[in-house]
Amino acid sequence: MRKAKTLARSGLWSILLSLPVGAATCDGLASLKLANASITAADVVAAGSFVPPGRGPNPAALALYKSLPAFCRVQGVAQPSSDSHIEFEVWLPVAGWNGKYMGVGNGGSAGSITYTYTPNAHGLANALMAGFAASSTDTGHRGAGDDYSFGKDHPEKAIDYFYRAIHETAIHAKAIVQAFYGADAKYSYFDSCSNGGREALMEVQRYPADYNGVLAGAPSNFRTRLQLEMVWVSEALSAEPGSHFPAAKLPAIEAATLAACDARDGLKDGVIDEPSKCKFDPSVLLCKGPENDACLTQPQVTALQKIYSGPHTSKGAQILPGYEPGGETGVANAWASWITGTDTRQGSSSVRAEGFFASFLPPDPRWNVQNFNFDRDVKAFDDSPAALANATNPDLSSFRDRGGKLILYHGWSDAAVPPLATVNYYRQVQSKMGPKTGEFSRLYMVPGMQHCGGGPGPNSFREPITTALERWVESGTAPDRIVATKYKMDGNPSSGAMRTRPLCPYPQVAHYNGSGSIDDAANFTCRIP
Repeated sequence: MRKAKTLARSGLWSILLSLPVGAATCDGLASLKLANASITAADVVAAGSFVPPGRGPNPAALALYKSLPAFCRVQGVAQPSSDSHIEFEVWLPVAGWNGKYMGVGNGGSAGSITYTYTPNAHGLANALMAGFAASSTDTGHRGAGDDYSFGKDHPEKAIDYFYRAIHETAIHAKAIVQAFYGADAKYSYFDSCSNGGREALMEVQRYPADYNGVLAGAPSNFRTRLQLEMVWVSEALSAEPGSHFPAAKLPAIEAATLAACDARDGLKDGVIDEPSKCKFDPSVLLCKGPENDACLTQPQVTALQKIYSGPHTSKGAQILPGYEPGGETGVANAWASWITGTDTRQGSSSVRAEGFFASFLPPDPRWNVQNFNFDRDVKAFDDSPAALANATNPDLSSFRDRGGKLILYHGWSDAAVPPLATVNYYRQVQSKMGPKTGEFSRLYMVPGMQHCGGGPGPNSFREPITTALERWVESGTAPDRIVATKYKMDGNPSSGAMRTRPLCPYPQVAHYNGSGSIDDAANFTCRIP
């Protein structure tokens, strides 16, 4: 009775009564029967009242929560194995549902529900604001973004994280959507970046019936090789005394890369459009006198060359591409976060690699940052249980044959996942699927964007890329270009736009038409370079 009075006062009661015949009330979802899963809570959240569990949200997230419409929040636990405990949430608009469902993914080692996410990938709150019914999962464990300890001696929990939890959540979320609205979602989408991009490709490869449309950003899909990239970076920065270069030198490195390659595309605009074609030689930064922040010592030059070249065997066989020149500076997404570290914190690459080794591999003294041998150990590592984390299968015929559409995107200035790794995977898909690959899958490389966002180039495009995917799935209109925006404050449209540029389907690039502002996407054409 108390809940009914609360609903009446909030104006939600009439909304719930207007749901289609056969639909369940939000409270009624608590008794919904699911296979290998149970619902632990189902409650209506009044407009603007949601507060996430744990520590308080940042100001941007808090503003988003206060603008949320009323929704039915369903919490549940899936247990597909005896050692599984996959927590998930499904958010259902009580009014204004667009008839669609969206699954959202996780970064890093997951370990929490994704309430909000990056500027270019949806969280629950972002999806709800766009009218979707949405789901998210902790992938079967709770913990911080660099903590993989849940997998130690728990192979079922590792499988939940690698791929099973996202699939289980999709199955249960669709059942909940059907029960609440009395109808199935017309279309289902998945959207995420980084580890979430890997999750997206896992869905396309392993469970092609789960989603009609998938957005995979900066996918860490060759996960075993990415951990080896992190080992390579760590070894490069510690190869000899003085190899490590501090974050204070990154501005000089970035300035030198721009001097070498910014104007290759005919525009000097602070962004290297195709850094994989940049022939930058770090030795131009070699100190001519006493070391300072504007130059590098010889050991530092060697370390930087190794980071750009990427891991390879002593015979030159590439293990994974290196990181690209340009966009080295920045805050959360740049080299100081992932590679060099700051004055107070080590770069996260070696930390993540060590945690991955310790949690998902049989005990072996070779498999740590200090002892790994790139001639001896790569195949054994690829053949280990950790390989279940890889989403590298280029055969997407089952997804294609069901009418599925896949959009990949990756920032050329990514310091976490090498951009060329995604290009290489897409080339493998093209080779396997043939010349009509572009009819169901396209890749958009983003000049000047760092890991999932940020960076000197136009790096915000969540709404246009989501709209493009929906149009492709629902009306068959393939996206020829997607407009990205550089805001004065990254990811904050209210700060005002500085520049727009088209993102072009690979291998096309944006070419300036020769007249008009270089900050206006209308003055650029997509074409093969």
